[in-house]
This record gives sequence, C-alpha cells and structure tokens, in this order.
Amino acid sequence: MHQARFATAAMGTRFELVLFSAEPQHRAAAEAAIDEIEAAHRRYTRFAPDSLVSYINRTAAHAPVHLDADTFAMLEDALHVERNSHGAFSVTTTPPPPPSPRPGFALNPEDRSVTLLHREATIDLGAIAKGHALDLAAALLREHGVTCALLHGGTSSVVAIGAPPGEDGWRIALGPEPDAPTVTLRDAALGVSATTERPHIVDPRTGAPAPPNRRAAVIGPTARLADAWSTALVVLGERPSALGPEWLAFIDDLTGGGRAEGGRGSHRDAEYSSHTETRRSRSESRGRAAFFVSSSVLRPDQHS
Repeated sequence: MHQARFATAAMGTRFELVLFSAEPQHRAAAEAAIDEIEAAHRRYTRFAPDSLVSYINRTAAHAPVHLDADTFAMLEDALHVERNSHGAFSVTTTPPPPPSPRPGFALNPEDRSVTLLHREATIDLGAIAKGHALDLAAALLREHGVTCALLHGGTSSVVAIGAPPGEDGWRIALGPEPDAPTVTLRDAALGVSATTERPHIVDPRTGAPAPPNRRAAVIGPTARLADAWSTALVVLGERPSALGPEWLAFIDDLTGGGRAEGGRGSHRDAEYSSHTETRRSRSESRGRAAFFVSSSVLRPDQHS
C-alpha cells in the first residue's frame, strides 16, 4: 500500500489529503476530491463578488435564492446548531450595535431556497464551510472505493476514513502544545475551535468576544456539524443537552484544565486520550502550519 499526499490553499488555509492505497484509480479520486474543495471555496467565499454567498447577501433580503442540495443541507445544519445552542452559533452577521433578531435567515424546503429576514443580515460560512468541503471531498473518495485516507483543513477540521496500515486510527492532537490531548480518529470527523487572549470568535447573542483561552473539540459523524458545534461550545463553555450521544466533546481552559463531555455513541473508534508525545517534528508546508509527531499525530496550528 502506497502513501500519497495532495494539498491546496482554500478558505484562507491549507487543505491536505493523505491517501493510503495500491489502486491507481484512487489517485484520480484524490485529485477530484481536491477539486471539490477548491470548488467549495469558490462557492462559499464572501470575498468574491461572483460567489454564491455574495449573491445570497445581495439578493436574499429582497427575494428567495434557490440553492443546490448540498448548500441547502449545510444551511439546514447551521440553523439546527443555532437553534439547539440557543444562539451560541450563527452564520448570519449584522452590523453592531445591537445584534439583530436571530436566526437571520429562513429556509423553504419546498423550493430549496433561502431568504434573509432583515436587510442588515449577511451570511458568513467561515465557521462551517471548511467542514462542509471536507464532507463533500470524503463522500467522493468513498464513492470511488477509498478506504484509508485523512483529510484536514487548517488542521482544525478533520475527516478520517479508515486507519493507517497497522494502526487503530489516525492520531490527532487537539493543539500544538507538547502536552495537548490527542484523539484517535477512525471513520469520524473532528472540529476544533479555540480562542486566545484576544478572541476572534464572537458570541452572536451579544456581539461580544467569546471567552479567551478556551478550546473546544467535537467528534462525530460529519465535519460541518463538528465545526459548528465546536464553535458553539467555545462560546457556551459547556455541552448543551441538544448535542446527542453520538457526539464526543472536549472543552478545556488553555491556562490549565480540561474535561471530556459526553459519550461516544456510535463513534467508539474516536477515542479521547491524554497521552503526550515527546518527539515532535514540524512538517514543511506553505500557508498555515501542520504539525506532525513521530508517530503520525496531526497537530493544529496555534490559531486554527
């Protein structure tokens, strides 16, 4: 079985795909998966006037915008997390002050459309689109018979397919620090969100920064939901009752102390570990740094 790596810059970070396979056609599938990520970037960036998100922000306050099935499903998930986190996560932004009523958009499943509910609202998919792109890429790999691969975006959004040869799963650190907790991921997704002394994550309910020096990691069936829930948990500081038993959550204070929240459900292979690796090396890569240790542990960049 051969290892191959593929990478691209998208959504302001570096995406990477690690493939183990002896099948020549799987390389073509991996290249198509990278193309899928790049296409997702073009659809969901808010910085390009011809993107789908820019079109929604220009149009959907005045008339419904019809969506493709994948984008509609992503917005359904975003709305689900917003409602079940009591507003701690949102993909709609408004000029301050004060925050406008939320949720800021409505979905119509009959014609698969989105409407912005007030003129000040705009959609920003930065907290969910990376995971969504990884889910699309992983689905394509599985459709082509790939059974062993790891995909990540900025090392804070991860999808594991199978496990590396001779291993129980893909070992991933939840932070760049030497004593960061690690997880072993197999056929599951991981989302990690964190704040520093100057938080970049905002509490949508108040418009104020989220608490500093807090990290949340969520493991479950899809990367886009893992991304959304990890962002919500950074704001909340605790596991909401709406986060089902199929999700494993970890929340810690980066100044010291952490706790695992909840059971593993159907993702028993996504095991939490506090084991520390002492031999580390940093991969050479463009863009955001990806950290690896000698036994193939993926470590995120400090600001992922």
